[in-house]
Amino acid sequence: HRGTEIIGDATLYLGNCLEIMPTLGKMDAVVTDPPYGIGINKSNRLSISRGFGADKWDNIAADLSWLDTTNQLAIIWGGNYFGLPPTRCYLVWDKKNDERDFADFEMAWTNLDQVTRIFRLRPMNMDGGKVHPTQKPIQLMKWCLGFIPNAHTILDPFMGSGTTGAACVNLGRRFVGIEIEPKYFDIACKRIDQAERQGILFQPQQINGKQESLLHDSCG
Repeated sequence: HRGTEIIGDATLYLGNCLEIMPTLGKMDAVVTDPPYGIGINKSNRLSISRGFGADKWDNIAADLSWLDTTNQLAIIWGGNYFGLPPTRCYLVWDKKNDERDFADFEMAWTNLDQVTRIFRLRPMNMDGGKVHPTQKPIQLMKWCLGFIPNAHTILDPFMGSGTTGAACVNLGRRFVGIEIEPKYFDIACKRIDQAERQGILFQPQQINGKQESLLHDSCG
């Protein structure tokens, strides 16, 4: 791979996930949003469209059989388009759009032993605006991670702009992310570093036997 960044408990790799994943240890869960989207074309017909850098992913994202969903927990956005095994638990993002169309919701395939759950949030509530074409809200990814509380180390082989990583930092999870596009890798590094710094700011500190936050201490 071409580069590695370590930010707190997050390790980020720039490179091809198929080359990097065999070098990693066992992960507790994979939470990812592969670069394969569904949308409406100009004639209002359902169309399948690739994400950015599609040429690099034609043989990778079109078939996720290489991804281990047997020995680890998995939450895969758009996974219902990848021919994964049947599941009783989809995580559904209801975007609460006013216009009724196919973009009203997105679904994540999971191998969790639960029933389907729905999260309602308008995309306009995105924190800080979108920097990636398929970027998910950080609130949505934190909600997903809430279903796998015992998964302490999370892998995202299609890291994009790092939303899953930022959510992991917010929740105190370890994160391993892989991204093939340098542009998005740099954005992910900045977003996860920012989340890490915010976490340090609000982390309780032992001061003279009492727990106080750094924020409170600096304002006092």
